[in-house]
Amino acid sequence: MPRIRRVTSPAVPEPQPGLWSNCLVVDGIAYLSGFTARDQAQKAPAEADMYRQSQVIFGKMQALLEAAGGCMADMVKLTIFVTDITQREAVWKARREFFTGDFPACSLVEVSALAAPTILVEIEGVAYLGASRAD
Repeated sequence: MPRIRRVTSPAVPEPQPGLWSNCLVVDGIAYLSGFTARDQAQKAPAEADMYRQSQVIFGKMQALLEAAGGCMADMVKLTIFVTDITQREAVWKARREFFTGDFPACSLVEVSALAAPTILVEIEGVAYLGASRAD
């Protein structure tokens, strides 16, 4: 029977107990919760654009995947939520800084609001740990 393993990283603030897990791994598959650009104190970004927020989010995902024993190339699926889809190029620009080769499958969805008015992007993902390594 597969076990669920919670993965943490000092680079990514953990939510208060009883809310959610940032990263769970089951049978080599990492499930990453929706991330925003909140800081270590869980404060929403004061004045960051969609590009900078996306960079912060992908950095958090990278830290957790590395803590789990994987890398960004192991990511197979992303779901990106934005508050202004006309700014999608900013998200794609940041994404190109973290991914090369075959990009993960991806959905981009515009939403009317996220957890705080200054949060412009939220990204969740699924990674198959070790899948990008050659045999």
